[in-house]
Amino acid sequence: MTTALALTLLYAPGDRPGTVAKALTSGADVVIVDLEDAVPADRKEYARSATAELLTAHHAVPVHVRVNALDGPHAGADLRAVAGLPGLAGLRLPKVTDPATVVRVAELADSPPLYALLESALGIEQAYAVARAHPALRGICLGEADLRADLGVADAGLDWARSRVVCASRAAGLAPPAQSVFPDVRDLDGLATSCAHGRALGFLGRAAIHPRQLPVIERAYLPGPAEVAEAEQIIKAAETEGGALALPNGRFVDTAVVAGARRTLSLLKRRRG
Repeated sequence: MTTALALTLLYAPGDRPGTVAKALTSGADVVIVDLEDAVPADRKEYARSATAELLTAHHAVPVHVRVNALDGPHAGADLRAVAGLPGLAGLRLPKVTDPATVVRVAELADSPPLYALLESALGIEQAYAVARAHPALRGICLGEADLRADLGVADAGLDWARSRVVCASRAAGLAPPAQSVFPDVRDLDGLATSCAHGRALGFLGRAAIHPRQLPVIERAYLPGPAEVAEAEQIIKAAETEGGALALPNGRFVDTAVVAGARRTLSLLKRRRG
């Protein structure tokens, strides 16, 4: 399984090694060890050292690390502690507002896979420039709690920013972004509704803050039987007829539609794998 097809990403606080260990067996596609918001100031050093110890070995699940704010006092120590360790599969960079930040981290950390979180109006305005900043950058996504506070909007007010990030990712040749976390871990119906909305906007997968959210996210983003049947019909027709054509239901099929069908079936293979 590749990170590009990861549907579930689970955050775990870096100062709680037991919670991180449980996250690694939770079924999440990626575990994100958080050194930033989830860790209080007096636990930063311990979280850093515990995470560095974790990353001295490879793990069956890719482990990413979200470092502290890049303009703050802790990020430099975070990067020095984890960069180059064999178990590090990616770095999550919070509050990115310009491409130069990505370039600087790529050079300091010897270019591990990087993922930029856009959490402010300025970050959103720079989305495409950030997405193209460096070959090591593999994805961009939103930090919705901070962005909501910065803009002073309710949830619906974030839809333009969400679409902006989806479009910037595509334009830069990156994988579709994963949705930001859903903060109410008990409201699974609300999570499912929110995931359906995110999928309609073009997101692929979602970050979680509790293991109970993972099955809901996976169900929301895996194709259903009707989608699979239509995708198989599209691929079969394209391979048989070639070029642009119309299906029996009247739907017009061209190269872009075929590409979408192939992505749907790639997700089905992920489930069966």
